[in-house]
Amino acid sequence: MSNTDEIDDTAAPLIEHLTELRSRLIHCVVAFLVGMVICFTVATPIFNFLTNPLCQVLADRGQDCDLIFISPQEGFFVAIKVSLLGGLILSFPYLAMQVWRFVAPGLYKNEKGAFLPFLLASPFMFALGASFAFYVVTPLAYEFFLGFQQFGTGGEAVPDATAAPLSVVFQGSAQEYLNLTIKFIVAFGMCFQLPVLLTLMGKVGLVSAEGLKSVRKYAVVAILLLAALVTPPDVITQVILFVVVYGLYEVSIFLVGRVEVKREAKLRAEGFYDDDDEDDIDPADAEPHFDDPMLAEFDEDDEVDDSNDK
Repeated sequence: MSNTDEIDDTAAPLIEHLTELRSRLIHCVVAFLVGMVICFTVATPIFNFLTNPLCQVLADRGQDCDLIFISPQEGFFVAIKVSLLGGLILSFPYLAMQVWRFVAPGLYKNEKGAFLPFLLASPFMFALGASFAFYVVTPLAYEFFLGFQQFGTGGEAVPDATAAPLSVVFQGSAQEYLNLTIKFIVAFGMCFQLPVLLTLMGKVGLVSAEGLKSVRKYAVVAILLLAALVTPPDVITQVILFVVVYGLYEVSIFLVGRVEVKREAKLRAEGFYDDDDEDDIDPADAEPHFDDPMLAEFDEDDEVDDSNDK
């Protein structure tokens, strides 16, 4: 076979994989665009739903829930951002299926059994984190932010003997509110992927429970930095994110430990571990023994010398 034939044989599988990858990417882009168009037609109801935490806090304070556009094109960009988020969520099941179809043919049966549950758990954990952010963290954050408004006794101004009457009232930008809310949702949704990621890494042997325990103090520092980067500069949301993510880290240690116990039990069942044989080993026989003829000859010479000395 010539060198040209060898190159053609090795290039053919690569071209097939690239063709398959291109086909899957086209399917993903089309599905995302379809989901985005669907969400664009109902962008207003989706945005109204996303404003519920803010409106509830304002209602409790006796204020109207009014958001404003500070530029003519802001309403359009708000609808686009809502469509992007909604399109991604709506098309995610199909995107995950395309990823699975591309990866699955190259996996062994046991690898498929290990990868598929985590692929299913990932969107569930993201939805759990997003729900926690939307229904718990976001109302607390807006309650904290809106506490810095200034009102007089009649709601008109703050009486101050040393300065002119001043009223500082929230008049929020719709786009800024949406950016902050999406930041909360995405940050907590991604952080809730931590148990899925670490458990998958433990499944393939990249991390261990003891290793995660040994770096716990470094993990605390990393989580604090993460909370400071992905949340607004307020203590409440940073503390909540730190507590949640650190709790997920401890849960990950437990799950990785369970994976290791199951793996060891499986290996013992297959005969790779034998506790009885290990217990029966005499410490004196722990050193390796080799039947080397040359060493045996030296031993015989030593015995002869000892007998001559006697």
